[in-house]
Amino acid sequence: MARRHPRATAISGAFLALLASTLVGCRSTGAELASDRSETDFDLVVLGGTAHGLVDEAGRALPARRVDIGVRDARIVALGTLADRTATTVVDASGLVVAPGFIDAHSHTAAALASEDRSDAEALLRQGVTTVVVNPDGWGPVDLAAQRQELLEHGLGVHVAQMIGHSAVRRAVLGSHDRAPSPDELRRMRELVRTAFEDGAVGLSSGLFYAPGSFASTDELVALAEVAAEFGGVYQSHIRDESDYTVGLLAAVDEVIAIGERAGVTAVVTHVKALGPPAWGAAEEIVARIEAARARGARVWADQYPYLASATGLAAALLPRWAEAGDRPLAERLEDDGVRQRVLEAMSANLARRGGAERIQLRYYAPDPAYAGRRLDRIAAERGRDAVETALELLLEAGGDVGIVSFNMQRSDVELLMRQPWVMTASDGSYPPWGSGVPHPRGFGTFPRVLAEYVRERGVISIEQALDRATRLPALVYGIEGRGVLRVGAAADLVVLDAAEIADRATFEEPYQMAEGVRAVVVGGRLALAEGEITGERAGEVLRPRR
Repeated sequence: MARRHPRATAISGAFLALLASTLVGCRSTGAELASDRSETDFDLVVLGGTAHGLVDEAGRALPARRVDIGVRDARIVALGTLADRTATTVVDASGLVVAPGFIDAHSHTAAALASEDRSDAEALLRQGVTTVVVNPDGWGPVDLAAQRQELLEHGLGVHVAQMIGHSAVRRAVLGSHDRAPSPDELRRMRELVRTAFEDGAVGLSSGLFYAPGSFASTDELVALAEVAAEFGGVYQSHIRDESDYTVGLLAAVDEVIAIGERAGVTAVVTHVKALGPPAWGAAEEIVARIEAARARGARVWADQYPYLASATGLAAALLPRWAEAGDRPLAERLEDDGVRQRVLEAMSANLARRGGAERIQLRYYAPDPAYAGRRLDRIAAERGRDAVETALELLLEAGGDVGIVSFNMQRSDVELLMRQPWVMTASDGSYPPWGSGVPHPRGFGTFPRVLAEYVRERGVISIEQALDRATRLPALVYGIEGRGVLRVGAAADLVVLDAAEIADRATFEEPYQMAEGVRAVVVGGRLALAEGEITGERAGEVLRPRR
């Protein structure tokens, strides 16, 4: 839990009674409060904070300044000096930063938010996140209407925007087969994508590094991205290669740009990185290629998480894709000694691409949960086996389902990419049940980490840049209307934070630690976090873009 802070949130009697179990030690700010909503000027007012994200009527950014914010009916209705006005709920933000709620444009939290025990979104709220974009990397359900109902069943602590996954669509039509779709199959895939956008999708995601997405041609992706373009949607891609597995990192970046230009759609290189020793130093060329594309009018962006390690499956990291094609189990394929040898040779090359077994840490391994958090080289030494043979054993023992963290990036690449004005912050994080393995800490600390390490400690970017890339930029790119800025009429999704104290506490060894320094979060005009405590409010919505 975050440490208590001496500042307090003043709350009406009725509201205090509602939240008595979660809010303690509150004091009056001196503002006049009324228990009858009809007698107050605002439902909620935030007083005394330094507001970032202000824009004028034309949408142009304004300098940060001290300003009070008045909220009614889930909208910002007043900006100015409001200390003499009345409100049902008053948040004292004196000496603190106030910003639009953060938008996580690449989130694996859909399953968690649909569950009763994690629908309050505590791990997200404590980072200042108020909206997540789900179903990235080509995955998620094909039926977005059904997913919407699942997400709303227990209420939502944050807002959710949905994407439709290319791999999910491809698997629904083609299974896991490595072949091109027939004209009729491509038509069916386009229909599924169209239905998803009619049901509210904001984008089409792809995971071209993973099977079966890796089996798709650029032409197939253009054909589906054209449907996204018809709806003003986005094409977001986990690119085909982030190292030198197949086409190479730079060719994979070029492919995203080409898909965007050919389909006439906004394109996003998601969790942009240079993965592993063969790709280290490539950030400069990534920047050059994206800058050149933007200069000729391409709508291309990127997002990034602020860590030197990635997370994926052991199979995805090491197995060759041909070994995953079709429906035949891996164990059956390996009965052929020739196939087994080819698989081991490919796995050896792929392990080298990631810098060796000492850079691979298990996130989860069902046959022996004690393996979670341990490095592959240590496990191999204990088993008395070669690291590649050990990796293959682990995959067979777990039915292929082994999660890893891979320490495979260098700081200079991360920082160069972070400085680019077209790079958003996004977590690529999940919110697993407490104690289920040793997940990547990005699900608990991404946004505070940027502000603590890369703004306050290292000075890589300014606080204005960091906040913009977590708010206005993702709202602009994904068409999340009325969010990401502070102006009259905008949605009342707000974060109040202490810039001097905000910090991520989650580590690779102990990831289940909540971030600190976020003092209050407003979602849909209601306090979801106050004085560092979750209120239990679930005012989140499944957002539908206006078209």
